[in-house]
Amino acid sequence: MKSVTIKRHLRESFKSLKRNGWMSVAAVSAVTVTLLLVGVLLSILLNVNKVATDIENDVQVRVIIDRGTNKKQEAALKKKLEKIDGVKKIEFSSKKKELDNVVGVYGKEFNLFKGDDNPLSDVYVVSATTPKKTITVAQKAKKLRHVSDAKYGGASAKKLFSVVASIQRWGITISLLLLFVAVFLISNTIRITILSRKNEIAIMRLVGATNGYIRWPFILEGAWTGLLGAILPILIVDGLYFWMYGVITASLSGTSYSLLNPGTFLWEIDVLLATIGIIIGALGSGLSMSRFLKI
Repeated sequence: MKSVTIKRHLRESFKSLKRNGWMSVAAVSAVTVTLLLVGVLLSILLNVNKVATDIENDVQVRVIIDRGTNKKQEAALKKKLEKIDGVKKIEFSSKKKELDNVVGVYGKEFNLFKGDDNPLSDVYVVSATTPKKTITVAQKAKKLRHVSDAKYGGASAKKLFSVVASIQRWGITISLLLLFVAVFLISNTIRITILSRKNEIAIMRLVGATNGYIRWPFILEGAWTGLLGAILPILIVDGLYFWMYGVITASLSGTSYSLLNPGTFLWEIDVLLATIGIIIGALGSGLSMSRFLKI
């Protein structure tokens, strides 16, 4: 395509946007609302998935040692645990430390249990090499001597992942429906443009204009509509995410969980929203041309 032709198509697309006035504003507004909802949904979905992965990778086996087990027996138990396939790291947590953790979570009334009154047991906190190995490690640890029980957050983790999967499915479905609505609205806007320029298009055909020559200004108009509609959602999503990132990161302080870093994440979301805007705009125009322009 020659540079002169490209300039002509760009000029015509801008003129058409201005000529249609409020209809263009309506189409841009539809894209804005759609992409804002899509941007918020994507931000939530991707971060829920990130935290779920963090939780999955953080699943540990708590091997509860029989009360009355002496230090020599505990050392021997640790060696046996180390030999289990899939064990990555083992940390010892005394019953005093376990009680301190309980007090920290449930309140100072548990301070009554001190010294010999402490009902808790010493624990080996075992980290598996992969989340899938956790169940196997727990099952083998239970069978060892001087082990009262071996617990892990597997059931809770499975429920969490099931919820995450449901959120992802619904989020993707809603996003696709919103994009379909935006394409439909842009398609109708471009159709009105086509009908208003019916005579002009007929003349262009008579003088030998090709289908592509007639189509491109409309497709570009749709692309501009989509791009303009992406600007406000990008600004709002960026602002909201920076604010939420600060709030949630503070609440997750001290844990191994975190949200996606704003720097890289927001850049990718911004490019994605702009690209989606351009695609649905151009697609809406293309559908209008195919359905309503007889060339």
